[in-house]
Amino acid sequence: MRTFANPFPRRACLAALAAILLAPTARAGEVSLTLDGGWHELSGASNSAKAVFDGQSGGPTFGFAGEFGLGESFFIRAGARIFRRDGERVFVAAPASPVFRLGHPLKVRIIPAYGLIGYRFLQGGSLRPYIGVGGGATSYDEESDVAGEIFTSTATKASGHAVAGLDFGRGMIRVGGEVMYSVAPKAIGFDGVSEIYGEDDIGGLSAVIRLSFVH
Repeated sequence: MRTFANPFPRRACLAALAAILLAPTARAGEVSLTLDGGWHELSGASNSAKAVFDGQSGGPTFGFAGEFGLGESFFIRAGARIFRRDGERVFVAAPASPVFRLGHPLKVRIIPAYGLIGYRFLQGGSLRPYIGVGGGATSYDEESDVAGEIFTSTATKASGHAVAGLDFGRGMIRVGGEVMYSVAPKAIGFDGVSEIYGEDDIGGLSAVIRLSFVH
């Protein structure tokens, strides 16, 4: 005899999720914790990145942020993201010359920490675009292994950040997407391939998916 699954539990779960996302909450004094992940493009040093990362100028990035609502529209946020990628030391004679791979492993880690103030549009809606601008500090760590000898390079520089994004939901759990453009000049370019290309900015363009937990 054929049996049919009861669709009620699935419908109940969907209804509960919709209630969480759409339930109205007050914006004044609202506090949220956000986790995000996506892709960071090293557009400020794209030639150097392509040389050491085998033709790619970016990689995955992950981060977190805390946010506090200032009334219905304004908010402040503090957060950080991490970019980490393995590559290889290379030799480049001139900007237009071929890239010669040297076979020595290279690890790069970039951590931008930032604070910003933002503004949300479409008050009271479930879809709320926003923009923001701020500053912070970005750290750069590079480590390479040359025949068993470890070489390191570190720097921490002031950085500027601008964001534009869209959040969905008015309840305890919200999802969204965001694009951030950052600048962090004079962090590299003192030696190696970045000096050849004349690149010193480890900022760039990030695109991430956000998951927020709101209280």
